Amino acid sequence: MKYVSFRDADGVAALARVEAGLAHRLVGLTAVDAAISPEALRDAEAEPVGVPVDDLRLLPVVSRPGKIFCVGLNYRAHVEESNRELPTYPVLFPKFASNLIAHGDAIVLPPESHKVDYEAELAVVIGRGGRRIARDDAFDHVLGYTICNDVTMRDFQYKTHQWTQGKAWDDATPLGPALVTPDEVDPGKLDITFRRNGVELQSSTTALMIFDVPELISTISTFTRLEPGDVILTGTPSGVGFRRDPQVFLTDGDVVEVEISGLGVLRNTVRAEA
Repeated sequence: MKYVSFRDADGVAALARVEAGLAHRLVGLTAVDAAISPEALRDAEAEPVGVPVDDLRLLPVVSRPGKIFCVGLNYRAHVEESNRELPTYPVLFPKFASNLIAHGDAIVLPPESHKVDYEAELAVVIGRGGRRIARDDAFDHVLGYTICNDVTMRDFQYKTHQWTQGKAWDDATPLGPALVTPDEVDPGKLDITFRRNGVELQSSTTALMIFDVPELISTISTFTRLEPGDVILTGTPSGVGFRRDPQVFLTDGDVVEVEISGLGVLRNTVRAEA
């Protein structure tokens, strides 16, 4: 099943099940958050009358995640274009809830950065908490999958050997448009594409990830407990703007799209911060 988070006409956050392009509001569940579980999402009653998804004001599919883990250098071709050694342990860094925006929202270009880059990524949403999760049990902890554009301010990222200052800008990381439950897709066999103004700049498959979803869940949960609503961004394939010749960066007025098979298209405009 597919689910979307949205804000209704009264400004109240809500959660809906999507069927044939119509969003059926759930009764008793208003968000994907720390209180969610796969069973609660599956068994929630939905209103019989739906509204077109395209008419909704969507929100990021996860409401205020407690933890957002990002994975760097998780595709061999991206490692090669970055002139780095192949990692033997996942490269991890954080983002924060205030960084997230929804499908259809504007990615804000801050005046301080002049090298704002795109990164198409598969996102994993945790639905059942756990610590030291075994690889074989990892999928039992997944609520679903969605799409992310891991927007990166490259001139800030490389100020130090740590990446947070280039990755964690507010109002700059789209997450959505929908949450898709694990029975609908195989996260290891998904085509992933990025387009800027209709021009394809990234094209790959999640089958080429160095560390797959079970490995990431197992590795991260070794040192911290994963909780419902936490998000893992699984890394981007090759073709990022910073590594192109000539380089390609986001500019005011751009329309960017991340498409992942079975999950949909995450579309956002780009605007300079006023």
